[in-house]
Amino acid sequence: MRTDTTPHLEVGRDRRDAVLRYALLPLRVFLGITFLYAGLDKLTDSAFMHASGAGSLGDLMRNVRGSSAVPALVDLALKSPVGFGYAIALGELAVGIGTLLGLLSRLAALGGALISLSLWLTVSWASSPYYYGNDLAYLMAWLPLILAGAPVFSLDSALRARRRQFVGWWPR
Repeated sequence: MRTDTTPHLEVGRDRRDAVLRYALLPLRVFLGITFLYAGLDKLTDSAFMHASGAGSLGDLMRNVRGSSAVPALVDLALKSPVGFGYAIALGELAVGIGTLLGLLSRLAALGGALISLSLWLTVSWASSPYYYGNDLAYLMAWLPLILAGAPVFSLDSALRARRRQFVGWWPR
């Protein structure tokens, strides 16, 4: 009968550590691809980047102004709907690329959270019940990535390892 369970516990701990290390990877990939796609979709939609007309950002903003939580944000977007549309699309592209590559991952996640927050407070605020509006769910999904960053399969972790290697090499 075996009484020493330490090796078994070590294997279990290693497996648990690996699972924890990779746990946010599916969320990171999903959010990165989604935001990359959203930015590309806006840039390639012939109707979206207009101040008025069917399917335009200008019309969307005018339609949600009365039901948004922060009408001042909508008014700001309406000052230049095309400029605002490009800002959102390029922001989504930057967030998507940064998230997928794991480059400045916490900053990318913060950008994603701010975009989701602004869309929730303006476009999807009036969704009833609240869980029909997906922007709130995206906002919550960004929070773990803000806290944890991208510890695996990321340029951030590669750069961190490189800095450690350089610091260890530098003569004292």
